Amino acid sequence: MYYIFGLGNPGLKYKKTRHNAGFCVIDELAARHHIRMKGKDKMEAAIGQGEIGGQRCTLVKPMTYMNNSGWAVSAVMDYYKAPLSDMIVVYDDIDIAFGELRIRAKGSAGTHNGMRSIIEYMGADDFTRVRVGIGKPKIDLTAHVLGKFDKELRQEAGEMFARAADACECIVTEGLQKAQERFQAK
Repeated sequence: MYYIFGLGNPGLKYKKTRHNAGFCVIDELAARHHIRMKGKDKMEAAIGQGEIGGQRCTLVKPMTYMNNSGWAVSAVMDYYKAPLSDMIVVYDDIDIAFGELRIRAKGSAGTHNGMRSIIEYMGADDFTRVRVGIGKPKIDLTAHVLGKFDKELRQEAGEMFARAADACECIVTEGLQKAQERFQAK
C-alpha cells in the first residue's frame, strides 16, 4: 500500500495558496479516484483510502499546519505500521521554477519547514517526494508562499497540480524511475 501525503495548512485562509500545493494534489487524486477524505482526530489528518491503478493507496492531508507536518505523518505511518518505502510526500518548493516538478527517492529538507519536520519525526530522509515548483519570490518569502496564485497563473497552477497527480499515479503504478523520466524537468 502507498501512503501519499500532501502538505499544506488547514482552513479557508490558506485554501488555494502556493504553500497548499500538496493539498491541491491530494484533492485532485481524491476526485479522480473517488476517494472520500475524512478527518481522523487521533492522527490530526484528513485521510482517504482507495485504489489507484489497482494499487491500494491512502491519501493524507496533515492538519497540523505545515511546520508540524511530521507529527501527523509519523502518526499515520506508525498507526499503519508502514515502511518509509511506501511513503510519497508532495509539497511546494520555492527553489524550483513555477510549473516544474522534481521527483526524488530521498534528500534533505532544503528550505522547507514541513519537510524538516517530517525528517525530524521520521528520523530519516529516504522516502519519495514530489516537489511542486512555485518559483522564487520577488517579495517577502512568507507573503509569497502564503499568497494565492495570480489570476493569470491559476489555470497553469491547476495544470501543474494535475501533472503532479499524474506523477504520483505513475510512481504507484510504474515506479519512481518512470515517473522521473516522464514528469521531471530535464
